[in-house]
Amino acid sequence: MTRFDLVILGGGAAAFSAAIRADRNGAKALMIDGGTIGGTCVNVGCVPSKRMLAVGDQFFRVANHPFKGLLREDGWSAEFRAVIRAKDRLVDSLRKSKYEDVLGSLKGVEYMRGFASFVGPNAVKVGGQRLEGDKFVIATGSSPTVPSIPGIRDVDYLTNVEALSLRDLPDSMIVLGGRALGLEFAQMYQHLGTQVTVLQRSERILPEEEPEVSAYLTRYLEEDGIRIHTNVQILSAERQKGQTILHVRIGDRKRRLDADALLLATGRTPNTERLNLPAAGVDVRDDKGIEVDAEMRSSAPHIFAGGDVVGKPMLETTAAKEGYIAAENALANRGLKMDYTAVPHAVFTNPAVASVGLTDAQANAPGTIRCSCNTVLLSQVPKPIIVDDTRGLVKIVANSETHRILGVHILASLAPDMIHEAVLAVKHGLTLEDIIDTVHVFPTHSEAIKLAALSFFEDIDKLSCCAM
Repeated sequence: MTRFDLVILGGGAAAFSAAIRADRNGAKALMIDGGTIGGTCVNVGCVPSKRMLAVGDQFFRVANHPFKGLLREDGWSAEFRAVIRAKDRLVDSLRKSKYEDVLGSLKGVEYMRGFASFVGPNAVKVGGQRLEGDKFVIATGSSPTVPSIPGIRDVDYLTNVEALSLRDLPDSMIVLGGRALGLEFAQMYQHLGTQVTVLQRSERILPEEEPEVSAYLTRYLEEDGIRIHTNVQILSAERQKGQTILHVRIGDRKRRLDADALLLATGRTPNTERLNLPAAGVDVRDDKGIEVDAEMRSSAPHIFAGGDVVGKPMLETTAAKEGYIAAENALANRGLKMDYTAVPHAVFTNPAVASVGLTDAQANAPGTIRCSCNTVLLSQVPKPIIVDDTRGLVKIVANSETHRILGVHILASLAPDMIHEAVLAVKHGLTLEDIIDTVHVFPTHSEAIKLAALSFFEDIDKLSCCAM
């Protein structure tokens, strides 16, 4: 029987990162993948959703918010099926170039299709075949969570998978969930012509973000036509005459809401149920995620895990980093540790949200160092004024004594691209003065971070455009 140095379970970002490290370390490795090669991100996540968001946003902005002087003589239309076909071609192309071709270049890595389950600490079974390994990296990803709502299993609901491959554009859609996935799909479909209603259980959308970010984004999404309800309890679901009907309580009032389509954006659950982890001695938390330490090592010393299967944050780049650390520690015992303190995250609406580090509430929690925060609106920044899109803000959380930057939170059309200066600031302990002393390009959106730092010491509305 063939025995491998490393067996990798999964075929997404963490698994590929681990496979590449195995190849670089000269290991004999096996990747076992039961899903679509490339995992969630390239197939039904980041790549297709951001493509669809870009198409919808361009269509909506040009049709509804042209610059003064630009005339629209003929109406605009979107051929939904053509949009889907173009998205599918993009996904196919990137899956081949970034995953299939990459896998083919890894000479020390074998690939097997199928679902693996442990039959012992050092062995898995795929179908009827037993495979053994010295070390393992589990990177089986996650799946959409279906909430426990009476009647939900009897309605024709969508997850992100189905919502990216509809043949026809629905006239109306209800989105359950007001966090990243829910809001991205809500704006995507609203911009393409669907009337979207968002239902969020908590008091505000994006409840983990800064309150200012949530409040302003709510306003902007509603200006786009999205209907947003918060403090919502879903009582039951049913299907009648081609419509999905939800019985809900909003605040203290019961209501009936109906739509052509229902999208569940209620979180994701780690894929661990089919792995038979007790046979390997691997502990799992109540949320079904694999318990790992900072070295991505599970309760079984020779078994590591990374990506969505270990739980939040479920981010593609985080998964890749975790897979890298898991494989390097498994094969070379390097003692690398995963640090989440400077991991950024983003919500790709327009305007988008991007954050890194501590929030105001976290930094000023009892027992922590006293912090101060300043917020600059994009209406105070030259570039957004020039391009006539001043929606958004930049908020900096800093140590009030040392001026060390602890967190940065951005709402802007380019927020995901702007955040990396803030990531470096948080990661390397930079101060407000370090940002101010750094020359920025004018005019840019990124200059907003410098102005936000400067606002701790100056009234920026009384400064010229290029003032220090």
